[in-house]
Parts: sequence; C-alpha cells; structure tokens
Amino acid sequence: MSMFSIGLSGLNAAQNSLNTASNNISNVNTPGYNREITKLGEGSAGTSGVQVNDIERQFNQYVADQLNSAKTQSSALETYSEQVTQIDNLLADRDAGLSPLMQNFFSSLEDLASSPSDPAARQGVLGNAETLSAQFRSFDSYLQDMQSNINNQLDDEVTQINNTTEQVAGLNKEIALARARNGEAPNSLLNQRDKLVSDLNERMDLRLNVQDGKTYNISLPNGQPLVTGTDSFELETMEAENDPQRKVIGYRDGGGNLSQLEEDVVTGGSLGGLMTFRQEALDKTQNQIGQLAVSLSSAMNEQHKQGVDLNGDQGEDLFNIRAPQTYGHDDNSDATIESAEFDPSRIDELRATDYSVSFDDNDDPVITRKDNGQVVEYDQDAWAEDDQLKFGGVTLEFSQPPIAGDEYEIQPVRRAGAGMDTNITDLDKIAAGSLADMEGDLAIGDVSMAEGALSALPEDGEYSLSVAEDGTVSELEGAMTVNGEALADGDTLEAGDRIAIDGVEFTLDELPDADGATFSISLSDANSGDNSNALAMQDLQSEDIVGGSATVSGAYGSMVSDVGNRTNITQVNLEARQGLTDQLTEVQQSESGVNLDEEAANLIRYQQYYQANARVIDTAGTLMDTILNLRG
Repeated sequence: MSMFSIGLSGLNAAQNSLNTASNNISNVNTPGYNREITKLGEGSAGTSGVQVNDIERQFNQYVADQLNSAKTQSSALETYSEQVTQIDNLLADRDAGLSPLMQNFFSSLEDLASSPSDPAARQGVLGNAETLSAQFRSFDSYLQDMQSNINNQLDDEVTQINNTTEQVAGLNKEIALARARNGEAPNSLLNQRDKLVSDLNERMDLRLNVQDGKTYNISLPNGQPLVTGTDSFELETMEAENDPQRKVIGYRDGGGNLSQLEEDVVTGGSLGGLMTFRQEALDKTQNQIGQLAVSLSSAMNEQHKQGVDLNGDQGEDLFNIRAPQTYGHDDNSDATIESAEFDPSRIDELRATDYSVSFDDNDDPVITRKDNGQVVEYDQDAWAEDDQLKFGGVTLEFSQPPIAGDEYEIQPVRRAGAGMDTNITDLDKIAAGSLADMEGDLAIGDVSMAEGALSALPEDGEYSLSVAEDGTVSELEGAMTVNGEALADGDTLEAGDRIAIDGVEFTLDELPDADGATFSISLSDANSGDNSNALAMQDLQSEDIVGGSATVSGAYGSMVSDVGNRTNITQVNLEARQGLTDQLTEVQQSESGVNLDEEAANLIRYQQYYQANARVIDTAGTLMDTILNLRG
C-alpha cells in the first residue's frame, strides 16, 4: 500500500478521533450523554494503514440498572419527605396547633365553674369553643387540600409516564430502522432511550427487559407491559371503586379495557411516594384529627345535656359534628345506606380508621378495618332485630337488606373535623348547673340524662330508695325501672343493674355493705350559682374519652409524636438512600461521564496525530516529485 493511502487512512482516523473528542466536549453538560471513544484497528487483510472500527459508547447496563433502582427509591423517599414534613409543621406549631386551643377551652370551663352566672365567663366558653372548632375545620381543610393536590399530582405523573413510554416505543422503532440501514444504531438514539428509562424510574418502579440485546421492553412490577417493542400501553387516573373523592391508578390494556391497579403495585419513584404517603400518613392523620373532634364533641355534648341552663332548660348539644361518610360500590344491589350516625353510648369504640363492609354468601356483614385488615365484631342483636349495623361507635341503617356481594366503604371520622362547629350562640343556654340533685351513699356510675329528661321529672318530684346488703329494695319513692322492668319494694338488685328514673339512668356499681345505702334524686332549681355541670365538663379534660384509652391532650400529643417520628425516619432513610445514589452516580460518571481535562489532552494528541499523518502525505509527495524530476 502506498504512503499516500497509509497517510490518508491516518488522516481519516485522526479526523474521526478529533470529531469524537469534540463531540464529548460539546456534550459535557448534556443529561444522559455517554462518553464516546474512537476504536481504531489495523487495515484489513492485505493492506496497511489504520481503520476506524467503531465509535464506541461507554455505557454499562449493570451500573445503569443499579443507579435507576437507587433513583427510584430516592425519589420516592424525597416525595414522601416533602409531603409528611408539611403535616409535621402543621401539627407541631405551638401557636397554631390544637393543643393550646384545647387547653384554653378547658381553662374557660374552669372560669365558668368559678362564676357560672358571669356573662364574661360564659362568653369565654363560647369564644374558645368557636376558636377550637374553627381550628379543627382549618386542619381538616388543610389536609383535604393535600388530598386534592395528590389527586392532581397523580394526574401529572401519569401524563409524564405515558409520554415517556410512548417516546421509548418510538425510539425502539427508530433504533431498529437505523440498525437495518447501517448495521449499528446511532449512539445519540441509544442515549436518548436510556435517559428516558432513567426518567421513568424516577417516577415509579419499573422492570426493564432488553430483548435480543437491542429492544427495550418495560413492564410494571406485576408484569403488565408498558412498552413492548414499538407498542406502548397507558396508565390512567380513575376514581377509586370505593371512594369517588380518591384517585387511583388504572391500566388500559391492548383491548382498551381499564382496570384499577392495586396500590401496592405502584411503588417507588415520585408516583409511588405520593401513594405511600397518602396511605400511611395522610389518611391516618386525617382520621386521627376526625376521631379527636368526634370524641371531644360527643363527650362534651353528652355531659352538657346532663346540665341545666339559666333559663331552667336542659342543655343542648354544645357542638355540631359531621356524620360518617359512606360509599357503596357501583355494582351493589339496590340496598343503600340511608343513615350513618355516631352512637354516643359506644363512642369509646371509635377508632381512627376507615372500614370496609361486605356481605358474605349468607348475607351476613363482614366488617374489616382498612388500617390493619382485622375483622371487627358488630352488635348481632341490633342487626337481627332492628336491621341496624352497629360497630366501631357508628350505627348504619340500610334502605333494604343488602345481599351477598354488596360492598360499602365507611369513613366514620375522615372528614369529621370539617363539620365541627358550636351549636349554641346564646350565653344563657350554657348548661353550667346540674340537671338534678343526686344524693346518697349508693355506689352508682355511668349516669346519663336522656334528651327531655328535665321535662320528664315533675317540678316537685323527688325519687329515693334504700338498698340493703343483699340488694333488697325498700322505702321506694317514685316510679323506677331496673333493666327495663318496673322496680318495687322487696325486689332484689344486683351489681351491674341499670336503673332508670324517667330520663335519668345509672348503673349500680356494687351492693352496699352491712349498713345498706340510700339514693335520692330531685329536680335542680337551676339557680345561677350552680356550677356542678361546668365542673363535670371541665373534668372531661382528664378522662380517657378518645378511644376509651386516651385524654384529648394525650391523643393529640401521640398524633404529633407519631408524625414527627415518621418524618425523622423518612429523612434518615432518604439521606442513606441518597448517599447510595450519589455513589452509584460517581461510578457511572467515572465510566460514562466526560472529563474535560482528558478530552483536552485527547485534542492535543489527535492534533499531533493528524499533523504527523499529514507529514507522511507531504513526504510521499516530495518523494514522488523527486522521482518525476529524475526522469526529466
């Protein structure tokens, strides 16, 4: 082979090498770009010189897969952390939180007990009650806005995912055509496709399968495909089957059928982070706020109705509260839930969770807690006798008996805070006094005053009885019942019996000692100095009225602590995962990233290489001229 040909091959190799180095330098800041190197080899058999074998892309599929997986987890934790921090800041605010407002409310009841007829003290109770209920509504509004924002973000995420999968399918087609034309795909197309796969993994956890080392197929963790060759399949947001206010992710298959994905299928990435946050933190906090609102309102209402106001009337509800939310599945029978109410007598069963109610093959209800999957017991007598489904502190009534396969979603306290407000505006209607005077040494408990009990008692009425050591009743004055049956002298009582006097009921806690015991009740005169019921309402501050196991302050403190711990754990996990992501990024960049110093050195090296080959051609020309001159 002549020196001219050898030199020209060297010039071509040098030119390609210079172009590659220049391309690397120009793309140093291009996201997803992988450094290229020129692969040189000896000329083909029977020739001399050099040839360009390939412009090789520095890409490691294993490292890319590891980095994408790390990005998926980091993105999910980052999204979760951003959202849960908002709740943490809301609850932990010492000025705007519920804790100081609850304290102010109970302090105002203490002031009322000190001066039950003082208009300023009464105004203080109503003012603090209004402020407290307004803050409950504000908290619910904030959390509900977060629910709405998550719905909107799900829409955005799904749109971006669908656009990206469509682009990946399009690049699969372009790359296949390029391979058919040139034998190799342009590195730029491969870079674009790998960048899109990386972007997808930042939005949700996906599975990548490289078919025949060329075509990218992408699927969900459960195997449903999103990209198969040149075809792409779409995700869609849709109303949840059991809650029209909640958006979930649906999958549309090749036949155009849309099906709801289980929430545990959508994990990782910003999309999975949003859904996990909603399920683990947002729903729980909203239910806890609602449980606190219902428990406080119900306890205060029941106690307030056991008092008498300055007009001599029985106390009304102090707070209004929103009724439980219920939803029926679209494919249910004609049986609908006509009413859902809280049951004050079972309010200690109220829990911060939603429930799923389904009916088995025997048309019997099966009630399942949504937070832990446990099956909940219900009042079978109430269901069999009155068609009332009583469980978890709520009572449901149906338009007609449900049948096997019917399903309902019950959210007792999810939005309860939204409907909490004060029911009283007239200062004189605060029932600070006791409805009736109770005296005696009989051990009684669980006293309740039914609505209208005050009018049921005659104005000059006085009821009394004596109970001996063996439970025998004597000296009975006034009509009473025990466990629903008329009570008379000579009857025998037992511990646990429920005694009723018109609208007043109480439980006999224990039988008296050998000396016996007495009990009497008479109508209160509703005098302005009576503070008995104000003291009783104030005492609710220290009673376990939330779930039967916590005070209102204790329940709120536990909620704040739970969210704070969740926030801290998420932040720690995020920092650890981000550290791993950064390490893998460094590994990937060390192999695929552009180093400007190295490329600058390559430019000088290939420039010298080019000049040397040009010198070879110049020398060949000089020799040729010399030879030609010799012939002359």
